Amino acid sequence: MSELQDRLAGAEALAHLTDDQRATIAGCGHAATHAAGEYLLREGEVASAFFIIEAGVVALETFVPERGALTIETLHDGDLLGWSWLVPPYRVAFDARALTDTRSLHFEAACLRGKCEADPALGYALLKLFSAVILERLQSARVQLLDLYGSSLAEL
Repeated sequence: MSELQDRLAGAEALAHLTDDQRATIAGCGHAATHAAGEYLLREGEVASAFFIIEAGVVALETFVPERGALTIETLHDGDLLGWSWLVPPYRVAFDARALTDTRSLHFEAACLRGKCEADPALGYALLKLFSAVILERLQSARVQLLDLYGSSLAEL
């Protein structure tokens, strides 16, 4: 078993995957480090990867005219980052910026999509996993919108 497979075995986010499925996705991944302030993902760019945050803090942000960057959610150890690689047209939905020095496991999207095409059970397992992530991000964005526009909506 490779070091990456060992690290994936301990990743709670992937706990529902089988050992074989984790071994398969390990073939698309590598360990990465990100300095505080570094962007892991940029909104609108091609979604070429997803990450598991192993250590550190990452802010999911979107740009709001006249206000600047708005934090949608803050990710920590064990969280998944990046779902857009799974959904055409494969464009990143939010900026992701390391707030602290961060360690992650980085998985290449094209490699993963190929493995999902070859193994529909893996594809379905990842779709279920990332559907939960999409829902969580949608709910976080909704809360931020309510905070952003709540006072003006109350006046209506």
